Amino acid sequence: MIGRRLKVWMPHSLYGRAALILMVPVMTILLVVTVVFFQRLYEDVTRQMTEAVVQQVQLVLDRIEGAGDAADVLEVAAPLGIELSAATALDGDRRDWIDLSGRTVIAVLREALPGLVAVDLSGRNGFARLLVETSSGPTFLDVPRARLSARNPHQFLVLIGITAVLMLVIALVYLRNQMRPIRRLALAAEAFGKGRVVPYRPTGASEVRMAGASFLDMRDRIEKQMEQRTLMLSGVSHDLKTPLTRMKLSLSLMDDSEDTRDMRRDVEDMEQMVEAFLAFARGDAGEAPVRSDPHDLARDVVERMDQTQPVQLGALTGQGTAMLRPFALRRAIENLVTNAIRYGNEARVSVDVSAQSINFIVEDSGPGIPPEKRETVMKPFSRLDEARNQNVGSGVGLGLTIVSDIAKQHGGVLVVGQSRDLGGARVEIAIPR
Repeated sequence: MIGRRLKVWMPHSLYGRAALILMVPVMTILLVVTVVFFQRLYEDVTRQMTEAVVQQVQLVLDRIEGAGDAADVLEVAAPLGIELSAATALDGDRRDWIDLSGRTVIAVLREALPGLVAVDLSGRNGFARLLVETSSGPTFLDVPRARLSARNPHQFLVLIGITAVLMLVIALVYLRNQMRPIRRLALAAEAFGKGRVVPYRPTGASEVRMAGASFLDMRDRIEKQMEQRTLMLSGVSHDLKTPLTRMKLSLSLMDDSEDTRDMRRDVEDMEQMVEAFLAFARGDAGEAPVRSDPHDLARDVVERMDQTQPVQLGALTGQGTAMLRPFALRRAIENLVTNAIRYGNEARVSVDVSAQSINFIVEDSGPGIPPEKRETVMKPFSRLDEARNQNVGSGVGLGLTIVSDIAKQHGGVLVVGQSRDLGGARVEIAIPR
């Protein structure tokens, strides 16, 4: 329970936690030194010095009580540095708030001097004025304050405090410089996760350099694998186009019959498969991100597709722009709308822009996707014809896979759910800002 509450107040960044680890011991040591200094050293020294002065004051008071001659009293008080004067009104003890030792001085004086009426530590600069009731009447005894407590004791605390703060600032600056390479590595990894390659050179401590070098090796391997996948699928798809073209040419020269019409449909289906393979191989990874308005992207897709298919523009909430790949996102939304129209009577495209993410939402009125198969549907070559209407045709099972790849290129995810309004599938491309 306590651990959970502490996590709420703990810094989330590595720099904040490292700074906290550095600051807590320094502040704890400073606090302990301060407490020990005042309670064990400063207060004890002040008490001892005040007790010594009390004996001298008591000697002067005894001379006042035992002799009526003022010269005789001054003969004792003058060598002790104690000045006597006629008393005036003094309402209670007085001291400055910054006078930390004044409380101890007043307490010791009241314990040792029964006739003490009041103590004034702020009325006369450099002196402690004691109002004492004597046989000759109320009398002021002015004692040099330097004899009651150590002078400028706060200088020690100021010195140690300034030194601690200075060292802490230097340590935080150094710590910030050590955290900068880690942040650069994190930003480079985040950018690569969104499909962008930013310049990065390993710097910093040896461990950070090792992690940076491993990241660069990993990025190179992933880029080579993506390139090899693209070349392989592109080559296979390109090679398949040549025989398909010959087959189409041969069929066009043949007499029209039921068999030739079936063969033409098969060839058209194969061409669609080849185009899907090419689209999946390209992945639009070469498109450079540009600052775009998500609302404009959705409007553009709906305006172009509304001329041929029944699709409507839903709610466009929030506002703002982001670094996006417009062509890839248009193709992803078009794929989702095509699937929605294929399996439902209507489709709707909505966009929700918030401070954390951008969400492109496509909903349809079809039968939807069962919850247990929503993960499977995003895998390559996966088709859920048993959950859809097979009479309207089906693709090769790469539509949602291509959309999922485009979402991952932007650092986002593809979420499949159920539409509350239309009752069919609800597919959402969630991209972090």
